[in-house]
Amino acid sequence: MAYRLGVDIGGTFTDVVLEAEGALHSVKVLTTYAAPEDAIIDGMHKVCAKAGLVPGDLTQIIHGTTLATNALIERRGAKTALITTKGFRDVIEMRTESRFEQYDLNLVLPEPLLPRQRRLVLQERVDARGEVLIPLDEAEVEALAGKLEASGYDSVAVGFLHSYLNPVHERMVRDVLARRLPGLSVSLSSDVSPQMREYERFNTTVANAYIKPLMASYLGRLRERLAAEGAGCDIFLMHSGGGIISIESAAEFPVRLVESGPAGGAVFAAHIAGRYGIDRVLSFDMGGTTAKICLIRDQSPKTSRVFEVARSYRFKKGSGMPISIPVIDMVEIGAGGGSLAHVDALRQIRVGPESAGSEPGPACYGRGGERPGVTDADLVLGKLDPDNFAGGTIPLHPDRSEAALSAHVGETLGMDATTAAFGVAEVVDENMANAARVHAVENGEDLAGYTMIAFGGAAPLHAGRLAQKLGISRVLVPPGAGVGSAIGFLRAPFSFEATRSVYMRLAEFDADAVREILQTLGDEATGFVRTCAPDATVETDVKVYMRYTGQGWEIPVTLTPEQAANPDSNTFQALFDADYTRLFGRPVAGLDVEITVWAVNATTPKEAVAAIDQEEPGVARNATERRALFDPVSGAFVDAGVVPRGEMVRGATTDGPAAITEDETTIIVPVSMRAVAQPDGCIDLTVREAG
Repeated sequence: MAYRLGVDIGGTFTDVVLEAEGALHSVKVLTTYAAPEDAIIDGMHKVCAKAGLVPGDLTQIIHGTTLATNALIERRGAKTALITTKGFRDVIEMRTESRFEQYDLNLVLPEPLLPRQRRLVLQERVDARGEVLIPLDEAEVEALAGKLEASGYDSVAVGFLHSYLNPVHERMVRDVLARRLPGLSVSLSSDVSPQMREYERFNTTVANAYIKPLMASYLGRLRERLAAEGAGCDIFLMHSGGGIISIESAAEFPVRLVESGPAGGAVFAAHIAGRYGIDRVLSFDMGGTTAKICLIRDQSPKTSRVFEVARSYRFKKGSGMPISIPVIDMVEIGAGGGSLAHVDALRQIRVGPESAGSEPGPACYGRGGERPGVTDADLVLGKLDPDNFAGGTIPLHPDRSEAALSAHVGETLGMDATTAAFGVAEVVDENMANAARVHAVENGEDLAGYTMIAFGGAAPLHAGRLAQKLGISRVLVPPGAGVGSAIGFLRAPFSFEATRSVYMRLAEFDADAVREILQTLGDEATGFVRTCAPDATVETDVKVYMRYTGQGWEIPVTLTPEQAANPDSNTFQALFDADYTRLFGRPVAGLDVEITVWAVNATTPKEAVAAIDQEEPGVARNATERRALFDPVSGAFVDAGVVPRGEMVRGATTDGPAAITEDETTIIVPVSMRAVAQPDGCIDLTVREAG
């Protein structure tokens, strides 16, 4: 019997889910920042006790974490150096020619991860065809190794010009450093991100090197602690692309874990979408620190090759640190239950990105926090039961919430605590709605007709209001919504995507070279998957990134297995024309087309999803309790029913205003909506007819 554990470390809570004999058992515990593994051990024992098991019964643990992201945002990684080609020392500081806020005359660009004195150079050069123009002198590398040793560096990133085409010089540096400084952590750009564009590639490699010692230490401690507690099973990590990799691969390429938690949530939402046969989904994941929004089409999350960490300027695109790895494309903003509210110089309420986290937490936690968070606003507005938060394990203090809201918002703006709470809730909801609108526009989508799938501890509290703002008429809240990302880990396949930049114009198409490139990438990606699942069936998906010659960016073009095995320039041209026309309306006549990046994703088959027979509204579930709940539409408290989610059996119906409660979250049903329990346990919120 398989007993699988999914663990998601968030900024406030650590979620633990145990899948045993077809049933799911879950707990939420506060994240322990000093030693994150402590919360995992605590949660593992609690959830095993729920299921009547012991840690030794576990057969597999799948883990996702925000530790890598937080280390980059907070700049608390290893002492790291970058070794690069002479003349390119300042690439990561010069950035690109783009200004993310072109009308701000006082624009301050984010500082690079490494200051200039930690960026070192070697005399070498490889050209754009991969041919060596200036050989690297091994003696110069030996001399540089001595400087690294004297300066006490813990980690080194190596990124040379055009090394993605010919990594010989990077590998020479690695070999010399391994011989001279065996304890030094080394990351090569040709291994971490073998793609063109030096700014993105160097940044990605530096980020990997920066967090590699930290993550290697953490993963090593985690494995030892779990083994000491009797859980000696295999441990795998969720990566940003929506798949699972081995703990060894995660320690070698920790930059691939940067969006691992949110990626699990997107996989979870895609699984629900498949069950309901929904082709257009807005995934809404709101936890204690951030909110994540992702578009899912045809039951597959949208993916990208580049995303940004630590956006510093109102979450504007271009203001963060670019990371060039396969990733599920989503927008993430500092809007969670712990996000702190304040009044700015213009007397406007602002929420986030600063978060109270779990230490000390929002004011209502009674753990020393004095500033109001979103959770404080939700508590004052009646969305939360102070005696049953997190299953009653964390008592909340409404008086402290009111005091914090009055002191930091109300007194400045002349509001009472309730009005201040209403303002904070509306600001955070509008921030999320605006992020969703912008994300949809950037992807050429109209949210009309989309279904929202809401999960994460705070999302069901805000999903109804967010849907009203976005004009979305249906919201699904799946069972286990409070620990959705951890459940998503258990639904994800083992996968790894290998990429490489090799220029090829269709006018100079070389079918033999294409077959060799795709075969090499396929073997590399499959090899990584085999380290996790030696006996599993492995499938491969092939994409090529193409553009008109002279353009600045590419579009992904998907190849069928037959098209990849028998490459033909006319086929590639036809596929590119069709995809380009779908995106931009028409092709451009008379221009040659070139391929810049090749990608092969190897994956085990996705878990089969059985469709359900959806229920129509049935027997009304009468509430046994009542609660005063603030209605943002009327701007006043209304009398709302309180229904335990366990009583929402198949077909049970509850009209808003209502609160459907469970241990890990609460679903707020707005006045205008109706909640129906579906056969799989999902609560289906739809807009009901007027009157």
